[in-house]
Amino acid sequence: MIWKLTESKEWEILEKKFSWVDDMKSVPQDPFHHAEGNVAIHTQMVIAELLELAEFGALGEQEQEILWASALLHDVEKRSTTLIDAAGRVSSPSHARKGAQTIRKILFRDVDTPFHVREKIVSLVRYHGLPLWLMDKPDPMKSALEASLQLDLSHLKILAKADAKGRICQDMDALMYALEMFELYTKEIGCWQSAPSFKTPNARFTYFNALDSYVDYVPFDRFKSEVIVLSGLPGMGKDYYISKLDKDLPVISLDDIRRQYRIDPTDKRRNGWVVQEAKEMAKKYLRAGQGFIWNATNITALMRKQLIDLFVDYQAYVKLFYIEKPYHIWRMQNKNRAHPLPDMVLDKMLHNLEVPQLTEAHEVCYVVD
Repeated sequence: MIWKLTESKEWEILEKKFSWVDDMKSVPQDPFHHAEGNVAIHTQMVIAELLELAEFGALGEQEQEILWASALLHDVEKRSTTLIDAAGRVSSPSHARKGAQTIRKILFRDVDTPFHVREKIVSLVRYHGLPLWLMDKPDPMKSALEASLQLDLSHLKILAKADAKGRICQDMDALMYALEMFELYTKEIGCWQSAPSFKTPNARFTYFNALDSYVDYVPFDRFKSEVIVLSGLPGMGKDYYISKLDKDLPVISLDDIRRQYRIDPTDKRRNGWVVQEAKEMAKKYLRAGQGFIWNATNITALMRKQLIDLFVDYQAYVKLFYIEKPYHIWRMQNKNRAHPLPDMVLDKMLHNLEVPQLTEAHEVCYVVD
């Protein structure tokens, strides 16, 4: 069955159906880069250009629907990031990153979307500017390889090409040149239509996480323990997943520590102590070469990195498991928990959710219904 964001694709219907589409007509853009006008005008032009591209027409129906949805959503968070400076110049810093978070929430909560489809759209929006600005990155190779682990870069170029052509600007020739250089460069480094192949999981992890690493380096595997790190929103079933694992490992649970000391999950000050207490427990296991399971939400990349860096410092092999149920099941499971969280807290955590990527650990597994 082909997933579609919506059957009706007429702009007037989209404005009535989705409040975030209606918002676009109120968001200005800089005349130098977008002389066509506001975000609504630009987005309509991008979609029109997308449909005319031969590369788009050559795709299968599902990939076309994914790219169409990405084009519609690619600038959704210019509404919250747009700034106008004293000289009247308009900018929207970090709109792609923030847009990716919003899109994940929309496609998880409001539109029934398979996990793999949702995350493709999230990645396309997150990286939609990369083909135009890749060579300005501090490390273009690493940036390209990281993106290729999440999506097909040939599809990303199609979206970026439609984005560039769907505007009135003074630097169109430069944009088209950048797109061709993006294709040539990613073909040269071997990630144009497929993810790079690393010789070992540790080689991949080291390349993306160690300073001054290079892509062909294969570190010697000298692991002293194996650590399983869970990630997922509260109520997704992490405890149940642990119970089904065929592993006799101790579990470090932040929830258990909170309950033991009667600490409210929303108490930020005391929760810092909870995390430190859990880390001290982890260090004891790590020093002894004892594997364990770290059971906490770990919903942002920064949270996970701080933990995984600690574990790797003790020569642990880290497996990261992301747990997810459909939205309605998740909410029901939370209500049926012995210690349910308020809806307001869950909504905030959903907004901040960043699904783990393959660069974050030695192994990354998705346990998704």
